[in-house]
Amino acid sequence: MEKISTQMRKWILEYIILWIIQKWDIYGAEIIEILKSWNLIVAEGTIYPLLSRLKSDNLIQYYWIESDSWHPRKYYTLTSEWHDMLIIMEKNWLDIKQSIKKILQK
Repeated sequence: MEKISTQMRKWILEYIILWIIQKWDIYGAEIIEILKSWNLIVAEGTIYPLLSRLKSDNLIQYYWIESDSWHPRKYYTLTSEWHDMLIIMEKNWLDIKQSIKKILQK
């Protein structure tokens, strides 16, 4: 059961992270802060490997911004391939949500 829960959580986090990056370019620590503000507590050890996997899947890319005020930050942005994946994920999410709702109503 724990393995299923972990896989579901990863999928949901991928979906949420793609949705966040769709709205604006963002760096990793900022993603973590947003997730925390939504009561989705996640560790850096979860987010950064997930971001790395999304990059390997060619759904996101990154660029560096340097400043005199802070250390260099890696900003994530979406690639051109993200749109199809996000549409599929949104459809899957709605299907799952609807199925769960039907099950719970019985």
